[in-house]
Amino acid sequence: MSTDDKNRAVAAAILPLVGGAGNITSVAHCMTRLRLGLRDRSLVRDEALKALPAVMGVVEDDTYQIVLGPGTVARVTPEFEALVAEAHEEDQEGAGAPASSAGTPAPSADDLAAQGAAIRAARKARNQTPFKLFLRRIANVFVPLIPALIGCGIIAGLNGLLINLGWLPSVTPALAAIASGFMALIAVFVGFNTAKEFGGTPILGGAVAAVIVFPGVAKIDAFGQTLSPGQGGVLGALGAAVLAVYVEKWCRRWVPESLDVLVTPTLTVLVSGLVTIFGLMFVAGEVSNAIGEFADWLLAHAGAGAGFVLGGLFLPLVMLGLHQALIPIHTTLIEQQGSTVLLPILAMAGAGQVGAAMAVYLKLPRNGSIRRTVKSALPAGFLGVGEPLIYGVSLPLGRPFVTACVGGAFGGGFIGLFSMLGAKVGSTAIGPSGWALFPLLDGDEGLGRTIAIYAGGLLTGYLAGFVATYFWGFSDRLLEEFDVDTEAATETVVAAGGAGAGGAGAGAPGASDTPAPASAPAKA
Repeated sequence: MSTDDKNRAVAAAILPLVGGAGNITSVAHCMTRLRLGLRDRSLVRDEALKALPAVMGVVEDDTYQIVLGPGTVARVTPEFEALVAEAHEEDQEGAGAPASSAGTPAPSADDLAAQGAAIRAARKARNQTPFKLFLRRIANVFVPLIPALIGCGIIAGLNGLLINLGWLPSVTPALAAIASGFMALIAVFVGFNTAKEFGGTPILGGAVAAVIVFPGVAKIDAFGQTLSPGQGGVLGALGAAVLAVYVEKWCRRWVPESLDVLVTPTLTVLVSGLVTIFGLMFVAGEVSNAIGEFADWLLAHAGAGAGFVLGGLFLPLVMLGLHQALIPIHTTLIEQQGSTVLLPILAMAGAGQVGAAMAVYLKLPRNGSIRRTVKSALPAGFLGVGEPLIYGVSLPLGRPFVTACVGGAFGGGFIGLFSMLGAKVGSTAIGPSGWALFPLLDGDEGLGRTIAIYAGGLLTGYLAGFVATYFWGFSDRLLEEFDVDTEAATETVVAAGGAGAGGAGAGAPGASDTPAPASAPAKA
């Protein structure tokens, strides 16, 4: 089967399990997830979806998100969109039936998945606050830029390696131009996406943000100082585009329709442009400089402690939806300094999850269902895709999620310690994590030492997460509840159900043809 056929097969397998084309209102994707808008959530067959080999997990937020992993999701999404379009053209609507399964008297991976779904639903309800919805919109501005940041970051790293080795001197200037071109104009892309996200005309947002990177601003004085091209960066572009949206909406409301096509874009660009030049560029520039200086000071003076706190709290921040506030900060640091020193520390949270999952695997030797979930999710976890381990294993179990955060804290403290010693580790792009971050690493002490420090942080996170979970991640009650042979228990229930249906009336004590209820959420 060709790659295209394989991707189409994955899309074709997913579509009926989410209620068919008639149940789809929107299709999009991020780095790892296929994001679907649904008309009727009850038509989705969660367990059947999770059973697909290509599906690493599902996440519920403002959209229904199917975790396919980096690379795969970008290839499957177009095929999925094509299938939905074809179904609409043929005026066919599908509806999935709710999945039915026999209950088991012992918790299995399906039980954990159900508990994870309940936790996600509760988290979604808590995250629907105006502030968190605003953060989500800010994240939606920057997430589409991640592929370009990754591509340009890897090229920049390759170019630096060639320069250090003295290889291909005639090629390195071209690679430098390719790697730097996007970053030189990133403010324009931020302005475009911001206007699109906040309900304005995207090109007007891009036009206003372009003022920030225009070389001619070097001839303009504001607040007693001469402006410099790029001053204010992505934060200035974000503010300028939001202002442009509000000016445009005001014009649409009050300008006569016959003059709208001429007056509205002119006033939008003029008013927003003037405020950007004589206000936002200076203010955003000061904020951007403060972010960079604070990050440098924090890691230079409190690196180990700061890394411990950041690495340990990142997963709870993700659960609360507050991690999205970090995306503009990462982008600002990359724009200012060429890399973000925060991302390698935060990536240690994933290392803690991997270590905790390995401990869960060893602590539950009889529960084949959960062990299979861990085995299937670990490769993605090593590459920085943590959702299957979080929502399928550690978070529903409760205490292992906390001990995984402990692993992330120790890994972050390791990276932060070396920052205090003058060996900073940064990433030239955002998005990847785990092993996938190696090609994007950048540091003060050369590539070899930078890679060694980051690898040491990962190993520390793995080890600390494993030890904390193995020795303190399970209470006696939790072990008694989950360390059970689920396959044998399922066979017993099925056999008892068959005997009851056949009218024999005999079976294991207490057995009946009524499936046993799923277990309640685990408590430590």
